[in-house]
Amino acid sequence: MNKFSERKESKDAITIQNLTKRYGKKRGVNNLSLCVEKGDIYGFLGPNGAGKSTTIRSMLGLLRFQEGSIRIFGMDVEKNSREVLRKIGYMPSEAMFYPSMRAKEVIRLAADMRGLDCRREAAMLCERLLVEPEKRIEELSLGNRKKISIVCAMQHKPPLFIFDEPTSGLDPLMQAEFFKLILEYNEQGTTCFLSSHVLSEIKKYCRHAAIIKGGELICSDTVENLTKSNAKHVRMIRDGAEEDFMYQGSLNELFAGFAGHNIEDITIEEPGLEEIFMNYYEKECVSQLSNEKETEKEG
Repeated sequence: MNKFSERKESKDAITIQNLTKRYGKKRGVNNLSLCVEKGDIYGFLGPNGAGKSTTIRSMLGLLRFQEGSIRIFGMDVEKNSREVLRKIGYMPSEAMFYPSMRAKEVIRLAADMRGLDCRREAAMLCERLLVEPEKRIEELSLGNRKKISIVCAMQHKPPLFIFDEPTSGLDPLMQAEFFKLILEYNEQGTTCFLSSHVLSEIKKYCRHAAIIKGGELICSDTVENLTKSNAKHVRMIRDGAEEDFMYQGSLNELFAGFAGHNIEDITIEEPGLEEIFMNYYEKECVSQLSNEKETEKEG
């Protein structure tokens, strides 16, 4: 191993190189590579079915992949699975537990399986997230089951959190508390890998992010660069007709163009994830076509 590799591994919490996972003839993930530095809050963006969960399950050793490699804190996930899992707090997209168990029993079982005494941290988390420890799982809503899943993932204070669509089912107050906890743990050095299709979460809390579609990485960069856009999504009812369009330019000029029209309703907002994602996707397609044309000319 050369010195460059040693330096790189020492600063990366996650290193994925050329990951390919096939399901029969279909590819769940194709030739995906990304790095997450220690101490980062990293967003993993994409619509449902993009390959986010496949990537995460491969990182945890829950899926066997055909090509590529994954290293967590420099350790190969296939060769060092036990050591890797000790360093991870994982929260799946679906919170499923034994229905007859009480919340406190599930939380204690998760700690016991790691051979750790997490009672103090678990109590703090339950208080912050308003978990009802005596309630049975079968009595709880999706949101309350998700809160138990958060406690199970965080209570042993691992150096790496991996969360798959963590806020679905949580009410806005609990979403805010969840991210407050992430920021507090992150200040203590914890790295967070956050899979989501909610752009606002990624923009507000993550420093770097990757965009994935159809199992392929479209781009990765700082969140600031990825979401930098002057475009606005405008929905309005003008002169009795509904209009829905993307606008890029001065808002003063936009409003000036409304003079003499009857504006019954208008909403102006930042583009959604899908719109930003499609923008990157279309750029990638154009780039590929240009490269193919250049190759044909050279041939």
